[in-house]
Amino acid sequence: VAMLPLVVLLGLMAVSGWSAKSSALVGLVTSLGIAIGVLGMPVDAAMAAAGYGAAFGLFPIGWIIVGAMFLHSLSVEAGALEIMKRSVTSLSADHRVQALFIAFSFGAFLEGAAGFGAPVAISAALLVSAGFPALEAACLALIANTAPVAFGALGTPITTLARVTGLDEFAISSMAGRQLPFFSLIVPAWMVCTMAGRRGLMGVLPAVLVCGVSFAAVQGFMANFVGPSLVDVVGGVVSLVSLALFLRVWKPRECWRYGEGFSIRQETSTASLSNESRDSVRLVLWAWMPWVFLSLTVFAWGVPQVKAVLEGTRSLVLADREWTLPQKIVSPECAVPRLDGRVAKVPPATRQDRELERAVYRFNWLSAAGTGIMLSALVSVWWLGISWKRAAIIWCENIRRLSGPLITIGAMLALAFTTRYSGLDVTLGLAMTYSGSAYPFFAAMLGWLGVALTGSDTSSNAMFGSLQRVTAEQLGLNPLLICTANSTGGVMGKMIDAQSIVVSATATGEHGQEGVILRRVFPHSVALMFLMGILVWLQAGVLDWMVPSFESATSANAPKP
Repeated sequence: VAMLPLVVLLGLMAVSGWSAKSSALVGLVTSLGIAIGVLGMPVDAAMAAAGYGAAFGLFPIGWIIVGAMFLHSLSVEAGALEIMKRSVTSLSADHRVQALFIAFSFGAFLEGAAGFGAPVAISAALLVSAGFPALEAACLALIANTAPVAFGALGTPITTLARVTGLDEFAISSMAGRQLPFFSLIVPAWMVCTMAGRRGLMGVLPAVLVCGVSFAAVQGFMANFVGPSLVDVVGGVVSLVSLALFLRVWKPRECWRYGEGFSIRQETSTASLSNESRDSVRLVLWAWMPWVFLSLTVFAWGVPQVKAVLEGTRSLVLADREWTLPQKIVSPECAVPRLDGRVAKVPPATRQDRELERAVYRFNWLSAAGTGIMLSALVSVWWLGISWKRAAIIWCENIRRLSGPLITIGAMLALAFTTRYSGLDVTLGLAMTYSGSAYPFFAAMLGWLGVALTGSDTSSNAMFGSLQRVTAEQLGLNPLLICTANSTGGVMGKMIDAQSIVVSATATGEHGQEGVILRRVFPHSVALMFLMGILVWLQAGVLDWMVPSFESATSANAPKP
């Protein structure tokens, strides 16, 4: 019964061909019916949970999409996006290489800096601008947005997992750094093989290796020796630079493009682009600057010290004076009526005797990642030379175009929050604990399920982290390995969560095709989840030497069982 909301949502989208909005609404009604009719959740609490989720879907998640698509529309209006397309093509006209550069390397950087849908929205839009079919661009952006997710948004998923489990943050980072680099090698090759088959992969294997190895090496090093905060940011930059430098000395023998296959030789392609490649360095820099603004702002907005200042919880010293923003204005909070403090986790779902679930909505309009993106868009209006009147018209058109997707995202998050506060998620988690010695495999699957339900690795860790530790201790397994598997297994569910699918469809202009996208990426998600589960199972047995010592991994502030 607890599986029904997820089955209804994904089934209607993938099998019946319903729109994402209709599927989400039916799934929401299903979850409310089960929460109230089966689990006995009070009607007012269930409705409050749905309203809380819908509000969270609109802000901060919807706000990110609005800002990103506004910036994209401005670049199209000014002609900058066409120049960007030519500059990427000048590195290589090959769509396989462009997918590595944009979807994997640049997407990893955006995941590390912002997360929460921004990498999928931006990289998918850029792929379409580079000449990719819209549907393919959406699917590739989703597949690429996997391996970096556990360290996304400046390590927020890892820090959240440490907080709810009582394990040391650095130890969890180290454990994740001994799992995900393998998949950072696999995902670029997987993505290219999805595009062009085995022959297509072999044709650009050197570029795939440079892209994947550079990111995986940095990911493993940073996670094990530095910490989780900058893993994806540094890894994404190193991968971008390494691939760009490599492409200056190497080109694939055959150029592969959608709709043209291998018919175009690299020499012919380069010659045909000779007129396009005459853009001056200054013009190329002009076209890319809006996205540089975006990268700088989302990174700055993600830095904990900056975020604290913007939320009014930390003072900023200027001219020997302390300046503090009024917290009630820049980050007002509101306890959700009829829900906050009414739900409690009890053993075995938690290590505490009674853990109250808070429900506090924070309208942190200044520190939200979407505000940083919006600031970069406003600066870009001036930079691109667009009149403010024309920018206002583009903004209104953008809102009108996104109204349907925003409603869909609100319904998706309403379903997710109803599932969480009613206990359906914990019911599913507890069911998996009966797998006994096979639980290391199912620990990764539980994380995958959590992300598919909530759309966020951070939320999945908050939801299932404590349960994972309790189960590991009951079964005599290493809690560090099992808890980390919740996060690393969860990343494979990122490509099938309804929120990400809606974002990818919106960014590529394919709203209404969410079911098609889900059918395309679902097998990849399941396959990668199985591979991660097998790795975790092996690390619980023959590869246990890869797991850091659990004694050194336990935080001094860990909650007592």
